[in-house]
Amino acid sequence: MKKINIVKSNKDFDNIIKNGLFINNKYFNVYYINNNNNIYRIGVSVPKKIGKAVIRNKLKRQVKNILDYNKEKIKTYDYIIMLRKSSLDIEYKEKEQELIKLLNKL
Repeated sequence: MKKINIVKSNKDFDNIIKNGLFINNKYFNVYYINNNNNIYRIGVSVPKKIGKAVIRNKLKRQVKNILDYNKEKIKTYDYIIMLRKSSLDIEYKEKEQELIKLLNKL
């Protein structure tokens, strides 16, 4: 995933969460807002209660990898993807299916 496709600042995170729309399922919460660019931007958030830093970073890498391989299916929005604790219980392929299915509902 290119650095241009990442939401980095806290101001952007807060803007997307406060002013954006919300969709969720059992494993993910996704906040999204339309942007005026022709690219999508992603921010991934994993709460501390899910696990230690190694586990949280692994989950972030998996989500970014899923989105990188399926970028043609992603609409040009700014996304904040928050993982839920139940996402620890499923395998990578099932995470991919659930996340792509959720993003296709937009």
